[in-house]
Amino acid sequence: MKIPGNDAYPFYQRLGSLKNVNAQLFHGQVKHWNDLVAHPNYDEFWQARNPRPHLHDLKAAVLTVGGFNDAEDLFGALHTYAAIEQQNPGLPNRLVMGPWVHGGWAGGTGEMVGNVVYTPSPSRWYQQYVEAPFFKAYLKDARPTAAAQLPEAIVFESGTNQWRTFDTWPPKAAQDRTLYSQPSGKISFEKPTPTAGASPSASAEFDQFLSDPAHPVPYTEATAPAMTREYMTDDQRFASRRPDVLTYQTDVLTQPLTLAGPIQALLEVATTGTDADWVVKIIDVYPDNTPDDPRTAPGVHLGGYQQMVRSEVMRGGFRESFSQPKPFVAGQVTPVPFTVQDLMHTFRPGYRLMVQVQSTWFPLVDRNPQKYIDNIFQADEADFQLATHRLYHSPTHASQLTVKVLP
Repeated sequence: MKIPGNDAYPFYQRLGSLKNVNAQLFHGQVKHWNDLVAHPNYDEFWQARNPRPHLHDLKAAVLTVGGFNDAEDLFGALHTYAAIEQQNPGLPNRLVMGPWVHGGWAGGTGEMVGNVVYTPSPSRWYQQYVEAPFFKAYLKDARPTAAAQLPEAIVFESGTNQWRTFDTWPPKAAQDRTLYSQPSGKISFEKPTPTAGASPSASAEFDQFLSDPAHPVPYTEATAPAMTREYMTDDQRFASRRPDVLTYQTDVLTQPLTLAGPIQALLEVATTGTDADWVVKIIDVYPDNTPDDPRTAPGVHLGGYQQMVRSEVMRGGFRESFSQPKPFVAGQVTPVPFTVQDLMHTFRPGYRLMVQVQSTWFPLVDRNPQKYIDNIFQADEADFQLATHRLYHSPTHASQLTVKVLP
């Protein structure tokens, strides 16, 4: 669908509830949209369309290739590889993850996404040293000996901008460690402790913000008529300045911190409404004295740049099941667990790791009314309401991210 003008944000603001899409735009003529409206949950309709359970008894060698900056389908490559690996013991099955956008390994050099510069032509490196040997062995020579030398996982590490190889993905050497949100906008590997001199009832600490569906947080600062692939590496300083975005960051790092694999989020939250979305963003904060790069967009300054390296959203109603959503109880502290998709990134000495938490991400994600509706596609304009959201970081309700750290 072509958006009139150059900015999708006001277009979708004016459109209002998803209920208006058919009434104003599609008029019931778009089958896929009608399927979405008819099946808002992960029911039998969608389960039957999941290809992963069928990726068994494969005979041909598999090379699954994906991009860590794939705004369209990062999930697909990672979970296709995992499903084949689990259901086909002994099958030659390899994973390649580069710094690419969707299909970037086959089109373009892959040297740059947004304002982030990687190594010279990671796409050509992959084509020469991975793709060509694999195809030669299995398609031309019909001998797997050459391809058998390829590692199980060939993964690009951003931050240091180098290729890494592993016997498994995620790497066996990666150790689970937990980052905890702290008071005063801090995040660290230390678990929150009771406030000195405070009674047990007073030790429950939280940060809160007012979420207004009429003025949602944009997913990018740049004006665009459609989703930009570059948002995956965008500077998040625009979001840090908003009162409806919670920001937590480490002290300046003195040692490199390398994260490899998925992140398990566990947010301890409460809301005055009965539904809410929860967005988590993992961000690499550059030192203030980082020099500018002539290859970036005009006017972009890299000193203090907040590069998003991974992000994920969870619609709170699905926190326990994608098939059977349920409302929040207003005012009740509730755990919201979900998986943030894989990354391979090193936060270098002098940099900081930042986490942002928010409840709108517009128009990348449609607005949650913040009032529980069985089918959000049928929400009326009157259902959208203001809500105050709390994120807890107390000893008893410790919001946290479990990350995989490479030594």
